Amino acid sequence: MERNNGTFPTDFILLGLFPGLQHASLLVYSILLVYLIALMGNSILILLIWVDVRLHIPMYFLLRQLSLIDLVYISSSVPKMIINHSLGKQSISRIGCGVQLFFCLTLGGAECLLLTLMSYDRFVAICNPLRYTIIMSPEVCWLMAVVSWFGGALNAVIQTIYTMHFPVCGLREINHFFCEMPAILKLSCEDTSDYEMVVSMVSIVFIIIPFTLIMASYARIFSAVLRMNSPRGRSKALTTCFSHLTVVSLYLGPGIVVYMVPGSSHTPELDQGLSMFYTILTPMLNPLIYSLRNKEVLGALRRVLGRNMI
Repeated sequence: MERNNGTFPTDFILLGLFPGLQHASLLVYSILLVYLIALMGNSILILLIWVDVRLHIPMYFLLRQLSLIDLVYISSSVPKMIINHSLGKQSISRIGCGVQLFFCLTLGGAECLLLTLMSYDRFVAICNPLRYTIIMSPEVCWLMAVVSWFGGALNAVIQTIYTMHFPVCGLREINHFFCEMPAILKLSCEDTSDYEMVVSMVSIVFIIIPFTLIMASYARIFSAVLRMNSPRGRSKALTTCFSHLTVVSLYLGPGIVVYMVPGSSHTPELDQGLSMFYTILTPMLNPLIYSLRNKEVLGALRRVLGRNMI
């Protein structure tokens, strides 16, 4: 049997971004523009780091991993939202919802871990420059990438299986634009308070501990930068650090509210607005933040364009 809206009883209904908004189409197509900018910006950054040998250093290796994560992250939610809106549909299968949840949790966790490891890279580069190439060897860089991806995936497998096992009663309407864990848990007809406590504990591992380590790294970094005699070296170090801290703030700040503050204390609209930061806006802003004030990346872009124009 099918429902009147063309979905099967086992399907979920994604109500979309801010249901009831008068100019929903304008918002959705603005997000499509953001998505295209994110695809272009991250793809260009990945390409530049790959083709320019001057960027074959640990910092840019990790930045390339960040761009790859952002590409997949934003692609795990926005295309489905755009397609549903364009076709006038709201349904997503239970399997499709689980897959989307898995990818979002994997990539979200991987980005938290990678941002932490990127702060360690900056710490070593500024506070221990003579041993930088030894400590941040190619093997260590690949290990950092593997730990980020594997750590995010391991957490996602456990969280996805447990979240999707809860029975759903009544309407299967997810008040969100994608299948995010807190929104799915609100549909359960069982008491999920114990599991929400577990989610908060896991969030400490993937959000609070990384945030604390990043702040500790930058406390040491800023102390070392202030002792530098070279104004040029100080300016370059601060530019790189502030770029990374901006990304950390945009990404981890909203995540703390969504995953660590009890769901009863904030509205679905607030959750959706905050989720937009780390699933849509941050993947678009990351390549711009790291590129516009980075002379090495801009120089690589000019060299690549110059070769192609000859």
